Formats: sequence, C-alpha cells, structure tokens
Amino acid sequence: MSDQIKHECGIVLIRLLKPLSYYQEKYGTWRFGLNKLYLLMEKQHNRGQDGAGVVSLKLNQPAGKKYLSRQRSNKGNPIQEVFSDIHRRFDNAYDHHPELLNDPVWAKENLPFAGELYLGHLRYGTFGNNSIDYVHPVMRENNWRSRNLVLAGNFNLTNVDEIFKTLIDLGQHPKDYTDTESMLENVGHFLDEENQLLFRQFKNEGYSNKEISALIEKNLDVRKVLERSSRRWDGGYVIAGLIGHGDSFVMRDPWGIRPASYYANDEFVVVASERPVIQTALNVRSVEVNELKPGHALIIKKDGTVSEELVTVPQEKNPALLNASIFPAEATEIFIRNVKNWGVCFRIIFWRK
Repeated sequence: MSDQIKHECGIVLIRLLKPLSYYQEKYGTWRFGLNKLYLLMEKQHNRGQDGAGVVSLKLNQPAGKKYLSRQRSNKGNPIQEVFSDIHRRFDNAYDHHPELLNDPVWAKENLPFAGELYLGHLRYGTFGNNSIDYVHPVMRENNWRSRNLVLAGNFNLTNVDEIFKTLIDLGQHPKDYTDTESMLENVGHFLDEENQLLFRQFKNEGYSNKEISALIEKNLDVRKVLERSSRRWDGGYVIAGLIGHGDSFVMRDPWGIRPASYYANDEFVVVASERPVIQTALNVRSVEVNELKPGHALIIKKDGTVSEELVTVPQEKNPALLNASIFPAEATEIFIRNVKNWGVCFRIIFWRK
C-alpha cells in the first residue's frame, strides 16, 4: 500500500558522505548529487503538479560564506524551471571561469548548489493556494547554524487548529495559518529549546560562546526535537528536514499513512517517497531499499552517522480511514471534524470511494 502512487506531495533527500572531489574522480562530476536529485524528482513528477523546490546545504563553510541555497517554482513545468535556473548560474560561471567549473573545491567555494546535502520537494496543493510562498522547502532562518531549519513534507494535519493555538500559547505570532507554517514553527520552537538547553549546559561547564556553537552542533539530539515536536500531530505525514550545521532527518507518521523509503551505502544516503524510484535511479535491487518504519525517523548526523530511530509509538491503521465503504459513527465523526481543515481523512475517504 505504501508504494501506491497517489495525489500526494513527493520528497527527495540526498546526503553525500564523501567530499565532492570523490564524485568528480569516480563519476566524472562533482554534480553527482545534484544530478541524482533531478532524476529522482523527475521520476516522481506526478506528485509535483503545483510546484517544486530544491535546497542545497554546504558542510563546514567558514563564517561569511553562504551555505544554504534555495530555488523554487510554481510555473507550468516546475521541475524543469527549478533546474534550469540552477544550471543557468553554472553557465554564467562557465562563461567567466571555464577551466574551473569542473574543479570541486572551487565549485563549493563559489557556486550555489555545490553542496553535500540536498532536499527536493514536489508540491500537490492540499492547503492554501498556489502562491510561491506555499512551495516547499520552507525555511526558518537564524544567525546560528544549529537553529536554521529547512522543512519539506508530504502531509495533511487534521488538527491544525490545535497546533496553531499551541504556538500562540507558547507566545509565538505565526505569520500564516497553514499546516506547513504550523509544522515549521512547531519544530523550530523545540529546536530552539534544545539549542538553549545545550548552551546553558556548556556555559556552566566554562566553555566560550564560540566553543559552545561547535559543541551544540555535535551534541544536538534530533530525535528528541522530533519527539517533542510531533506529540500533537494528527494525520498522515512524512517530514524531511535539514538543520543548518548539517544534521538531516526524515520522519514518518505513526500510522504509516504516507510513504517513505531509503537506501544507504558508504557513498550516499537517499530518501524518496517511492521505493521504485530509488531502485531505478540508483540501479539497486528492491531488497536493498528499506521502508522507513511508521513512527520512526531516519537521522543523518553531520559526521555521516545514519540511524533509524523510534520517535513516536507506531499505531494500527484505522480501517475507516482506508476504506470508503465503511462509515461507522467513529469515521463519520472524524470526517466532520476535519472538513474545515482540508484534512487527510477527507481526501483519503473520498479518493478511495
């Protein structure tokens, strides 16, 4: 069931585990990750009729150097538009420095999207309009790398009202009422809290502020941030995220409503919404591709450590949400409660009817 292609958003996350020079030598181009990102997104293009977006992150950039780049489009052919704009920047560099364009060290220092970490998204709108502001990935920016957050997801929350109210009760003032904004600010709040907790810990141990930034990046507990953030989430979701210093993650809802699969070797980690896409794009066997378990998160630390960790207890799927021919009182109540939120229950029940 998790591999069926439905009208849902699609995500792709790629983490290169080697320096860009490695891919230049082995595959003939430092753009290996970017090329695979395009291929994986194109093979899921049915999921992205309303928009597409890409974020690239460079690891270990010195202060004063840009390390996050984003390109989004809500035009008729959004994937092509996004990658045409990216390669247009490369063409401009080629006009001025043709001898340097294939130099991975120069490329990382001077070109956007020459990084080790990529997040791509294909948007099928279910909440809000088709403005470019609603196209993922979305960003929550900060001058401390470990507080920068980039999110992209395939989700419909069924209790946006509750989460929105929680943000207000925390003292926030969300700039928009959408499930995307609610999730971004929700995760961002607990990311800030984790940063502050570690800051106080290391400050009490006598470290300087500059030393503390590096220690926070090394010791940030991504699983705890996700566990605290997702306690109130109700609905189907796969959430992919990047944190500015280089940690990344993909988390799946505890019911396993939305799909996600991943493949990892000693060169790279790839996560996508559809298992067959990973098989064909990377030329690997089905048994080598793992399904991300419900309630779990695949967490990739900055140092390349990869782990699949339990975040929230997996739940049994409610047949009322998966079979339109069954409408007991419980299902009817869920349906009525979520119409105003354009929730996942509404779309699943009527799509399968």
